[in-house]
Amino acid sequence: QVQLVQSGGGSVQSGGSLRLSCAASGFTYSSYCMGWFRQAPGNEREGVATIDIFGTTTYADSVKGRFTISQDNAKNTLYLQMNSLKPEDTAMYYCAYRSTWCSISTASHDYNYWGRGTQVTVSS
Repeated sequence: QVQLVQSGGGSVQSGGSLRLSCAASGFTYSSYCMGWFRQAPGNEREGVATIDIFGTTTYADSVKGRFTISQDNAKNTLYLQMNSLKPEDTAMYYCAYRSTWCSISTASHDYNYWGRGTQVTVSS
């Protein structure tokens, strides 16, 4: 059973930075992909960034150049570095795990496991 434990997040002013972490355990698959999603009140959950076992990354157009997804394989931890934050980035952020390939176009329902979410609030 894969478990994803999230940390980080919080409140920041526009233009600020935050880093999210997602500690994973219970991997039993030889291939995987992990992603960050976000959901604002009244909106659907949307993909933010993904990274696969080879380190290949994909990003939503809205965060390209501002957000960076990375992973520390030794620590089994996924990160999302968020810079130049904007009020429209305000949302609950979730990490997710899929036991095969993925990209930014992979639907949320195709992921196998989810973290509990962490709130990011950006004030203007």
